[in-house]
Amino acid sequence: MLDYPALAALAQIIRRGSFDAAAAALGVTPSAVSQRIKSLEERLGQVLIHRGPPATGTETGLQLLRHYDQVTLLEQGLAQKLRPDDGPPALRIAVNADSLATWFPPAMQALPVLYDLVIDDQDHAREWLRKGQVSAAITSDPSPVAGCDAFHLGAMRYRALATPTFIARHFPNGIDTDSLSRAPAVIFNAKDALQSRWAELATGRKLHLHGHLIPASEPFAHAVRLGLGWGMIPEAMAPAEDATLTPLNPDLPLDVPLYWHVQRAMAPTLSPLTAETRKRAADALRP
Repeated sequence: MLDYPALAALAQIIRRGSFDAAAAALGVTPSAVSQRIKSLEERLGQVLIHRGPPATGTETGLQLLRHYDQVTLLEQGLAQKLRPDDGPPALRIAVNADSLATWFPPAMQALPVLYDLVIDDQDHAREWLRKGQVSAAITSDPSPVAGCDAFHLGAMRYRALATPTFIARHFPNGIDTDSLSRAPAVIFNAKDALQSRWAELATGRKLHLHGHLIPASEPFAHAVRLGLGWGMIPEAMAPAEDATLTPLNPDLPLDVPLYWHVQRAMAPTLSPLTAETRKRAADALRP
């Protein structure tokens, strides 16, 4: 049998990046956390934590984290049925910000859980699943992580938008390499490649873009509406009838495919969420 208090310590270390932070989360001393990990590593004969900083899980450590999350969610679900007053179980999933700002929240009603959402770019959310730090994820990568299933959800359509005033100021002669290189963009974060991908489609060249980093979907769109820069905004957040924004090129949208990845061992427990996620996506996204 595995030592579940030790697994709890392992999970907290991997998620929080240090023994001290894990100890604070568990309400024990750092030495107690260290002893739990040492005992577990000696019992298994394998190193489970790269001490860092930050502390990260080895491949075996990540496998144990996935197992711990699965068992914890199943036990919490059973406990809720037996003792409803104990409150709902927790579920950690990775979601891209634009899905969270548009179509995904209604799907969350499918399960009576407390959601712990990890917000990350759709091109990188799969990594959280690979590391075993979430039970499911929305990502743009169709390749399932080992031990997971992937379902195509549809494509989120983005358009390069700006205010008419911004376009008149920065693109008086149209969109080209020089004007796109000079005009400020609004960029979600350092991982966000949508602007660069669109610029390459528009010009045929890889460009170095500069601009404002605004890592939240609604403030991002608001910044574009204020004329701070041009940016890639989902259709759902800027419909065609929105006169405050104008496409830089109306004939050049960017469609980003999205996939729902779920741990196979968790699939039965998460099946209502998977079904509702696919249904909501079918209504909101392009095929």
